[in-house]
Amino acid sequence: MDGKSLDVSEEKLNQLKEILPEAFTENKIDWEKLKAALGGDIEFKNERYVLNWAGKSDAFRALQAPSTDTLVPCKEESVNFDKTGNIFIEGENLEVLKVLQKAYFGKIKMIYIDPPYNTGNDNFIYPDKFAESKEEYLGRIGDKDETGLMTREGLFRKNSKDSGHYHSNWLSMMYPRLFLARNLLRDDGVIFVSIDDNEVHNLRLLMNEVFGEENFRNTIFVSRVKKNIQEREAVRALNQGIDYIMCYAKSADTLIVPAKKLQKKEERWHAFDAPGIRLTMEYELFGQKPPAGRHWMYEKDRATVMIESGDLRLSPKTEKPQYRLAASDETNLDTNWTDLIESDSTWIKNGGKNQNLIQRILQVINDKNALVLDFFAGSCTTAHAVLALNKEDGGNRKYICVQLPEKCDENSEAFKAGYKTIAEIGKERIRRVIKKIKDEQEGKLDLEGNSDKDLGFKVFKLQESNFKIWRTNIGTEEELIAQMQQHLEPLDEHAKQEDVLYELLIKSGVTLTAKIKNEKGYVLVNDNEVALMLEKADEKIIKQIFAAKPKKVFTLDGLFKDNDKLKTNTALQMKDAGIEFKVI
Repeated sequence: MDGKSLDVSEEKLNQLKEILPEAFTENKIDWEKLKAALGGDIEFKNERYVLNWAGKSDAFRALQAPSTDTLVPCKEESVNFDKTGNIFIEGENLEVLKVLQKAYFGKIKMIYIDPPYNTGNDNFIYPDKFAESKEEYLGRIGDKDETGLMTREGLFRKNSKDSGHYHSNWLSMMYPRLFLARNLLRDDGVIFVSIDDNEVHNLRLLMNEVFGEENFRNTIFVSRVKKNIQEREAVRALNQGIDYIMCYAKSADTLIVPAKKLQKKEERWHAFDAPGIRLTMEYELFGQKPPAGRHWMYEKDRATVMIESGDLRLSPKTEKPQYRLAASDETNLDTNWTDLIESDSTWIKNGGKNQNLIQRILQVINDKNALVLDFFAGSCTTAHAVLALNKEDGGNRKYICVQLPEKCDENSEAFKAGYKTIAEIGKERIRRVIKKIKDEQEGKLDLEGNSDKDLGFKVFKLQESNFKIWRTNIGTEEELIAQMQQHLEPLDEHAKQEDVLYELLIKSGVTLTAKIKNEKGYVLVNDNEVALMLEKADEKIIKQIFAAKPKKVFTLDGLFKDNDKLKTNTALQMKDAGIEFKVI
C-alpha cells in the first residue's frame, strides 16, 4: 500500500494494455497502433523496416558533437609508465571515445564491453541529457562532493521501468558509444557485448544498424551469477540463469577462428547441470539428483541415449555427470559457454566479470598481439584477463580500459575495503595482478620468455583542454572583447608542459604509448615522427630539429613572441624540407 487513492486513468490504461498490448510503446499509447488494432483506416508514416526510438536524432547529434577534452598523464598512479603499452583512462567514456578517434582510428583488434543492462533497478552510469547545452552537461558531470568525487545527484539517474522512455533512454546511451567504437576497430576487428534479456532484443537491432546485419557472428550463452539465478527463480522467468554475449565483426570478410580451435577428433567435456528449475530435467542420474537450483541439460530419454553412445559419463575428477561436446566442422565459434559463470569475481565480492570468461573471448580472436579495448571497464577484469593470458601463452596483447570515477556505494564491499570510486578499484586490481605475476616469476628460470613481458600500465585522466576554448554563448559586446583579450595567449595559465605534449600528440593522431625522447629544448616522438618545441624557440633549437629530420613539427605561437621574422623563416624552411609545420 502506498496510501494513495486509486488512479482511475492508470487503471483504465492497464486494462487496455491487457487487451491490446500491441497498441503500447514504452508504457504509452501509440495512437497509430491503436487505430490499426481497432481496424481503423490507418497509414503508418514513413513505413519501412527501421529501428527508431524517442530521442534517436538527439543521440546522433551527441555522437557528432566534437570534443575539446584531452587526456593528461598521471604517472604516480601508473606502473612502469615510460615503457608500458597498456592504458587505463579515468573519465566519461563518450568523451574518451571521441578523444581517441584520431590516434586509434582502425587500430583496435577486439572490443569487449559489459554495459548497464537496464534492469529497471539500476542507476544509469552514463545518463546523457541531450536537451541540455554542452556547458550545462559539463557542469552537471562536474558536480563534486567535499572530497572531490562526482556526486550521484549530478551524474546518475535511475532509469526506472515506469519511465515513459525506458528503452529509449538505454538506446540513446548505447548508440553513440557503439558508433564511435566501430571507428576504432581494425578492418578485421571484432566486438563482444555482454547483455541480459532486458535489452538483448534491442541490442541485436542496434548492433545490426551500427555494424551491419551481415557482420553478426553469433550470440554466446553464459551462466548468470547465482544470486541473480535465485532472483529469476522467484519470478519463474522462462530464461532462468542465462546471459548473452553478442559478437559482431567489423567486416563481412572477417572470420573468427579461435587459437584453441578444436580439431575434428578433439573433444571437450562440460558439466551436465545447468542453472534454473525445469521439472522434466530433475531426474536421478548415476544415482545423483541435480544440485539445488539446477537441472540436467537434457531430459531422461536423451540422457540414456548419450550414456549408451559414450557421450555422457561421470567426471573422473569430480564424479559429477558431464557430457561430451564434440568439435563442429560447421562453425568456428562455440556458443554454449554455460560451464562458466558470467560474474564470479572473487577479487572483491561481486566485483566484476569472470576473468576466465574474458580469457576465452581473447582466445576466440586468435591474435597474441591484439590491442583490446573495454570502455565499460568496471573493476578491470579485461585487463586482468589480458595479463593472465599473456603469462599463460606467451602473448603480447595490450589493453585500453576506460572507467568513470563513479563513487562507490558506502554499503558496498569495495567501499568497506577502502575504495572511493570504481576507477580506484580497477587501477588497484591491475597493480595487484602485476605484482602477483612478478612474485610468481621471481627466482624461476624464464623458460617461456616472460621476463620481457609488459607488466605495467599508463594512467590518463580526462580533463578539459589545456588550450582556452572559444565560447559561442557570448551575451554582450563586453564579454566578446574580454574573451578576445584572453585568447591573445591561447594556452591556459595552469597548463603543465607534459599535459600539453600529450594533448598535441593525441589530437594529431599519435597514440598514448608513443616513444618520447626529451632533447635539449625540444621533444622527439617515435624517433622522427614528430618534434615539438614547447619551452622556447631559437635558431639553435630549430637547427637541431632540422638535423633530426622529423616528419612533423609542432610549436606554440607564444614562443615566437616579438620575433615574427624567426617564425616566418622557420615556416619557409620547414616547407622547403617537406616537413609539416604547425604553430598553435
